[in-house]
Amino acid sequence: MRLAFEAEVFEWRGPSPYYFVEVPEPMCDDLRVAARDVSYGWGVVPVTVQIGATSWTTSLFPKDGGYLVPLKDRVREAEDIAQDDVVELVLTI
Repeated sequence: MRLAFEAEVFEWRGPSPYYFVEVPEPMCDDLRVAARDVSYGWGVVPVTVQIGATSWTTSLFPKDGGYLVPLKDRVREAEDIAQDDVVELVLTI
């Protein structure tokens, strides 16, 4: 399954600051169905993400009925992404 969308980058300030984008709600229904077959626990969904010329593997985090895509520092640096930027992503599950 491939999902393409745009979303705003936000910072989560926990013990370690991290940056995420939220998967739009209409796409979360499809992800919940896919999660039944691919999740390896706690509802996380393994994916390959592409932003610009950069792709990487990660897991979507379930949060409040939706999913968050974590953005690694190396990805943000490679693609010159900052907090509040709107980015185009492609998820492959």
